[in-house]
Amino acid sequence: MNIQQMFIWLCIISCAFLCGSVMFSRIIPKALMKKDICLLSPDANPGAANVFTYCGIRMGLLCLFMDMAKGYFPVYIAYKVFGTGSLLFALVITAPVLGHAIAPFDKIRGGKCIATAFGVLLALLPVTRCVLILAGLYILFSTIIKINPNSKRSVVTFSLFGLISFVFLIIKGLIPIAAGCILISTIAVYKHISAKEKLPVGQIIKN
Repeated sequence: MNIQQMFIWLCIISCAFLCGSVMFSRIIPKALMKKDICLLSPDANPGAANVFTYCGIRMGLLCLFMDMAKGYFPVYIAYKVFGTGSLLFALVITAPVLGHAIAPFDKIRGGKCIATAFGVLLALLPVTRCVLILAGLYILFSTIIKINPNSKRSVVTFSLFGLISFVFLIIKGLIPIAAGCILISTIAVYKHISAKEKLPVGQIIKN
């Protein structure tokens, strides 16, 4: 790998992290509806699920698309430019999710990474169908083997996703993607475990 290629890799990884750091699900409702979903929701999570709840379906779909897109496009670009053979590709996979989790532009609070993780995995569809594993686990634990509350469901889902996808991808010889999947699952599990719920603004006022 020459200096020019390394520079391009670093640019893609940095841009992926910065894209992930833009909290669309908080910015867009505040700009268009004057609603701060972090103040309105019990978990203070700047994610699309809370936008659906407090801002409606249309706004929820817009924010869901944006949160997925910021994970999708950096990974897709890296795949088209370099392919998936380099271990640096694992950092591209991880960067948008880490950016969303840390959110340096939003006082280091960040979100739970679900939509962004799905966006990353959708970009990998030409290579692997791991996104179906994550989707299937969510469906399984939401319908057949119901796990509540949502935070516990996500912890179990991402934990199993990380394990299953890692083994599957290692067998397939897709080591950089395997490393990326285990990293994003670790980040998502940590964010859900560490999340602290609070009373919504409306309930605080009533109390």
